Amino acid sequence: MENEVKLTKLAKCAGCGAKVGAGVLAQLLDGIRVHQDPNLLVGFDKSDDASVYKVSDDLALVQTVDFFPPIADDPYLFGQIAATNALSDVYAMGGEPKLCLNIMAIPETMPKDAVHQLLRGGYDKVYEAGALITGGHSILDDEPKYGLAVTGFVHPDRVLTNAGARPGDVLLLTKPIGIGVLTTAQKAELLSPEGQALAERLMTTLNKSARDAMVRYRVHACTDVTGFGLLGHSFEMAQGSDVELELNVDAIDLIPEALEFARMGLLPAGMYRNRTFAEPGVDAGVIELCKQDLLYDPQTAGGLLMAVDPADADALYAELQGCVPSAQRIGTVREYRGGKRIFLR
Repeated sequence: MENEVKLTKLAKCAGCGAKVGAGVLAQLLDGIRVHQDPNLLVGFDKSDDASVYKVSDDLALVQTVDFFPPIADDPYLFGQIAATNALSDVYAMGGEPKLCLNIMAIPETMPKDAVHQLLRGGYDKVYEAGALITGGHSILDDEPKYGLAVTGFVHPDRVLTNAGARPGDVLLLTKPIGIGVLTTAQKAELLSPEGQALAERLMTTLNKSARDAMVRYRVHACTDVTGFGLLGHSFEMAQGSDVELELNVDAIDLIPEALEFARMGLLPAGMYRNRTFAEPGVDAGVIELCKQDLLYDPQTAGGLLMAVDPADADALYAELQGCVPSAQRIGTVREYRGGKRIFLR
């Protein structure tokens, strides 16, 4: 049939596993002059999830862009996942997505119905977020890719960055870890139907509910856990905030089937890039290697990692459990004592 197309077979790597490694990216940006503007609250030099520009005393624009190769064979599902992932950066800054532009590359031979379904998946997820798609840009390419440029709104005094964590803060995480391993297993046709359904549900769940709860409490820092893995994004938060993070690995929801694949050595290439970047700053203690591997696993449309004031942590955690059942309390923030930034316990 015309609409039967195996999108993942057209891609060398999938989802956020296709991201350039954080260490390589830092090298590529090194030496590029950063122009100063007093209204630019967050720029690309901050290693944050999105840029933030102050328009008025009551309004700032949050802008981000995200796209990647197929992580699912079904075009509609791929469109949903890519849109969910792109919208997440705005939520991580405490913002509300408002306007989106499609970014799409497709093979000339890709069936028109498949392209239509891909775009429909993106449109449906954006509308679920309460935002609008107002246009975009497409090109021909042998490897399909899809994503969004997203503009959101936030109050200038309520911007959340990954650089505001304070000693004593409690670390909350809103989605399980191991999506990258599951999608790697799916590409190898080894993933169970239950594992596939779980991965699809997680990757199409917006971080909107988590954001809406988060902004009612004293959250000092936030980032979404995506291509650099939990440890890569935690390391950036620790560096940017000049603190240490202690993570309780037993409290982290490691997807059981992903853990078994990791124990077998079935791991995405992005895991190795993330380990190269963050491992020098990580004290892994006696944590089993397969669990360490999952903590470096690149997530697609992963959850939010929040550093919450200890006085608000219990209340926010309780509210999150009501609207985000997978919410976890995974660690604490400490003063930086020199040396390692992340401690696994």
